[in-house]
Amino acid sequence: MTRSYLPAPYLSAVGAALTLTAGMAGLALLPVGAKPISYDLPEETATLKPGPNVEVAQGNCMGCHSVDYIITQPRGPQFKKDFWQAEVTKMIKVYGAPIDDSDASKIVDYLAATY
Repeated sequence: MTRSYLPAPYLSAVGAALTLTAGMAGLALLPVGAKPISYDLPEETATLKPGPNVEVAQGNCMGCHSVDYIITQPRGPQFKKDFWQAEVTKMIKVYGAPIDDSDASKIVDYLAATY
């Protein structure tokens, strides 16, 4: 019985090459003329509370999630500015929300004062 042996670095290079080749081949198998689908979303059932900078929050936050995400966050005196600062920072750094620094501070102020 004959076995061939490739050291580990060569195996990973071979695996990467095979994966790349399979990926490129898979692209060639996509249906030609595929059309985008469209669907209707349900109407919003919640709205942001009025307050200073509500328009900034509306314009930056609602493009990615509903108001329900905000109103289901913990409440109480310990969940004010520091809490909302951490949430807005997470949206920017972890989820890639395209929020300007000046808007981020306005959103934090709005959320801390309103929720």
